[in-house]
Amino acid sequence: MGKQHVRRSAAHRDDLTGEHAVGDGGQLAFALLFGTVWIADTFFLYHTTFLNRLVPLGIRIPLGGALLILAAYLAVKGLAIVFGEMREEPEVITKSVFGVVRHPIYLAESLAYLGLLLISLSMAAAVVWVGAIAFCTPYRATRRSCCWPASVKRMRRTCGRSPMWLPRPWMRHG
Repeated sequence: MGKQHVRRSAAHRDDLTGEHAVGDGGQLAFALLFGTVWIADTFFLYHTTFLNRLVPLGIRIPLGGALLILAAYLAVKGLAIVFGEMREEPEVITKSVFGVVRHPIYLAESLAYLGLLLISLSMAAAVVWVGAIAFCTPYRATRRSCCWPASVKRMRRTCGRSPMWLPRPWMRHG
């Protein structure tokens, strides 16, 4: 009931903007493709996991696990802010993880893929990961951005306070 309620209520909220028309479908397609390729290559085919011989599992699992934990944190915090709070008017979100990076939810997705890649070092899955990032930037991140439909000058000024993907400690956060 919870997920359906959130989806239904989010569709009718004026304080949220829509995604790019192919965004959700493309994201799902890349997730399924990545999962399929990663599982097949990591556990069955072993065609492109030759780097596993060079990097010990004792290094890969902690690094990959740390990225998966960070991805989960960013996703949970970002989704809670976007969908868990009602705003009177559409606005630029700059608090919490949105003050550090403009797209914490998309970054979480990329970090989850990267965490799995570090664990298996599947080059086939890495190719899919690069494709997912290439898809995410023009079709998801730049369309939605952190910028809700307010004035264009205000959006650009506010979005400029936090970097799109990678945090920069020297930047003033929002």
